[in-house]
Amino acid sequence: MKCLDLMDTDWKKLIVSLALCQLAGLLGAIFTSPAIPTWYPALEKPAFVPPDWAFSVVWPILFLLMGISLYLVWNKGWDCRDVRLAMGVFGVQLFLNFLWSVLFFGLRSPLLGLVDIVFLWLAIVATIWLFYRISRTAGLLLLPYLVWVSFASLLNYYIWLLNP
Repeated sequence: MKCLDLMDTDWKKLIVSLALCQLAGLLGAIFTSPAIPTWYPALEKPAFVPPDWAFSVVWPILFLLMGISLYLVWNKGWDCRDVRLAMGVFGVQLFLNFLWSVLFFGLRSPLLGLVDIVFLWLAIVATIWLFYRISRTAGLLLLPYLVWVSFASLLNYYIWLLNP
Protein backbone atom coordinates (compact mmCIF):
# COMPACT_ATOMS: atom_id res chain seq x y z
CA MET A 1 0.00 0.00 0.00
CA LYS A 2 1.30 3.44 -0.92
CA CYS A 3 1.76 5.95 1.89
CA LEU A 4 -0.64 8.88 1.76
CA ASP A 5 0.73 12.35 1.26
CA LEU A 6 -1.64 14.45 3.34
CA MET A 7 -1.14 18.14 2.70
CA ASP A 8 -3.49 19.53 5.34
CA THR A 9 -2.24 19.95 8.87
CA ASP A 10 -3.81 17.50 11.27
CA TRP A 11 -3.66 19.61 14.42
CA LYS A 12 -4.54 16.73 16.74
CA LYS A 13 -1.64 14.63 15.44
CA LEU A 14 0.70 17.60 15.63
CA ILE A 15 -0.24 18.41 19.22
CA VAL A 16 0.00 14.76 20.29
CA SER A 17 3.40 14.40 18.58
CA LEU A 18 4.79 17.53 20.22
CA ALA A 19 3.29 16.72 23.63
CA LEU A 20 4.54 13.13 23.59
CA CYS A 21 8.13 14.19 23.00
CA GLN A 22 8.02 16.99 25.57
CA LEU A 23 6.43 14.59 28.05
CA ALA A 24 9.37 12.21 27.65
CA GLY A 25 11.66 15.10 28.54
CA LEU A 26 9.57 16.11 31.53
CA LEU A 27 9.45 12.55 32.85
CA GLY A 28 13.21 12.27 32.46
CA ALA A 29 13.58 15.53 34.40
CA ILE A 30 11.87 13.90 37.38
CA PHE A 31 14.95 11.70 37.72
CA THR A 32 17.47 14.31 36.59
CA SER A 33 16.49 17.34 38.68
CA PRO A 34 17.20 15.93 42.16
CA ALA A 35 20.71 14.84 41.12
CA ILE A 36 21.75 18.15 39.53
CA PRO A 37 22.40 20.08 42.77
CA THR A 38 23.71 17.09 44.74
CA TRP A 39 25.30 14.11 42.98
CA TYR A 40 26.19 15.56 39.57
CA PRO A 41 28.40 18.47 40.81
CA ALA A 42 30.50 16.03 42.83
CA LEU A 43 31.42 14.00 39.73
CA GLU A 44 34.73 14.47 37.95
CA LYS A 45 33.91 15.73 34.47
CA PRO A 46 36.01 16.27 31.34
CA ALA A 47 37.06 19.79 30.38
CA PHE A 48 34.62 19.85 27.45
CA VAL A 49 31.48 19.53 29.61
CA PRO A 50 29.04 22.33 28.74
CA PRO A 51 27.55 24.53 31.47
CA ASP A 52 24.49 23.07 33.20
CA TRP A 53 22.16 25.66 31.66
CA ALA A 54 23.01 24.42 28.15
CA PHE A 55 21.19 21.14 28.76
CA SER A 56 17.97 22.92 29.75
CA VAL A 57 18.13 24.96 26.53
CA VAL A 58 19.13 22.20 24.10
CA TRP A 59 16.80 19.39 25.19
CA PRO A 60 13.47 21.21 24.76
CA ILE A 61 14.56 22.27 21.27
CA LEU A 62 15.54 18.71 20.40
CA PHE A 63 12.25 17.36 21.75
CA LEU A 64 10.44 19.98 19.64
CA LEU A 65 12.29 18.85 16.51
CA MET A 66 11.54 15.22 17.39
CA GLY A 67 7.84 16.04 17.75
CA ILE A 68 7.69 17.79 14.38
CA SER A 69 9.55 14.90 12.80
CA LEU A 70 7.17 12.37 14.34
CA TYR A 71 4.20 14.36 13.08
CA LEU A 72 5.56 14.49 9.52
CA VAL A 73 5.85 10.70 9.46
CA TRP A 74 2.57 10.00 11.24
CA ASN A 75 0.79 12.36 8.87
CA LYS A 76 1.76 10.13 5.93
CA GLY A 77 -0.88 7.68 7.11
CA TRP A 78 -1.10 4.98 9.75
CA ASP A 79 -2.27 2.58 7.02
CA CYS A 80 1.25 2.46 5.65
CA ARG A 81 3.38 -0.36 7.10
CA ASP A 82 6.53 1.76 6.77
CA VAL A 83 4.94 4.49 8.89
CA ARG A 84 3.96 2.03 11.62
CA LEU A 85 7.45 0.51 11.66
CA ALA A 86 9.15 3.92 11.75
CA MET A 87 6.90 5.12 14.56
CA GLY A 88 7.56 1.92 16.50
CA VAL A 89 11.32 2.43 16.28
CA PHE A 90 10.79 6.08 17.22
CA GLY A 91 8.92 4.89 20.32
CA VAL A 92 11.84 2.63 21.25
CA GLN A 93 14.36 5.47 20.98
CA LEU A 94 12.08 7.80 22.94
CA PHE A 95 11.83 5.22 25.73
CA LEU A 96 15.62 4.71 25.70
CA ASN A 97 16.02 8.49 25.95
CA PHE A 98 13.82 8.55 29.06
CA LEU A 99 15.53 5.44 30.47
CA TRP A 100 18.94 7.13 30.25
CA SER A 101 17.80 9.73 32.80
CA VAL A 102 16.57 6.98 35.10
CA LEU A 103 19.84 5.04 34.85
CA PHE A 104 22.39 7.86 34.83
CA PHE A 105 20.76 10.31 37.23
CA GLY A 106 18.09 8.29 39.03
CA LEU A 107 20.30 5.29 39.79
CA ARG A 108 23.43 7.45 39.66
CA SER A 109 25.12 4.97 37.38
CA PRO A 110 27.31 6.35 34.58
CA LEU A 111 27.99 2.75 33.48
CA LEU A 112 24.30 1.87 33.03
CA GLY A 113 23.77 5.25 31.37
CA LEU A 114 26.62 4.47 28.96
CA VAL A 115 25.14 1.08 28.06
CA ASP A 116 21.75 2.69 27.45
CA ILE A 117 23.10 5.59 25.40
CA VAL A 118 24.84 3.19 23.01
CA PHE A 119 21.49 1.52 22.30
CA LEU A 120 19.83 4.94 22.16
CA TRP A 121 22.34 6.11 19.55
CA LEU A 122 21.69 3.01 17.42
CA ALA A 123 17.92 3.49 17.75
CA ILE A 124 18.25 7.14 16.68
CA VAL A 125 20.23 6.13 13.59
CA ALA A 126 17.57 3.54 12.73
CA THR A 127 14.82 6.12 13.29
CA ILE A 128 16.53 8.67 11.06
CA TRP A 129 16.94 6.10 8.30
CA LEU A 130 13.31 4.96 8.52
CA PHE A 131 11.95 8.50 8.80
CA TYR A 132 14.09 9.75 5.89
CA ARG A 133 12.63 7.04 3.65
CA ILE A 134 9.14 8.36 4.43
CA SER A 135 9.84 12.09 4.72
CA ARG A 136 13.24 13.58 3.94
CA THR A 137 12.46 16.54 6.20
CA ALA A 138 11.49 14.25 9.09
CA GLY A 139 14.80 12.42 8.85
CA LEU A 140 16.84 15.61 8.60
CA LEU A 141 15.09 17.16 11.60
CA LEU A 142 16.54 14.36 13.75
CA LEU A 143 20.17 15.03 12.79
CA PRO A 144 20.75 17.64 15.56
CA TYR A 145 19.45 15.04 18.03
CA LEU A 146 21.96 12.49 16.75
CA VAL A 147 24.79 15.02 17.01
CA TRP A 148 23.82 15.95 20.58
CA VAL A 149 23.45 12.33 21.69
CA SER A 150 26.83 11.56 20.08
CA PHE A 151 28.34 14.35 22.18
CA ALA A 152 26.41 13.17 25.26
CA SER A 153 27.72 9.64 24.68
CA LEU A 154 31.29 10.91 24.71
CA LEU A 155 30.58 12.94 27.83
CA ASN A 156 28.93 9.93 29.52
CA TYR A 157 31.94 7.78 28.63
CA TYR A 158 34.40 10.23 30.16
CA ILE A 159 32.31 10.66 33.29
CA TRP A 160 32.28 6.88 33.67
CA LEU A 161 36.08 6.75 33.19
CA LEU A 162 36.77 9.59 35.61
CA ASN A 163 34.48 8.25 38.35
CA PRO A 164 35.35 4.58 38.96
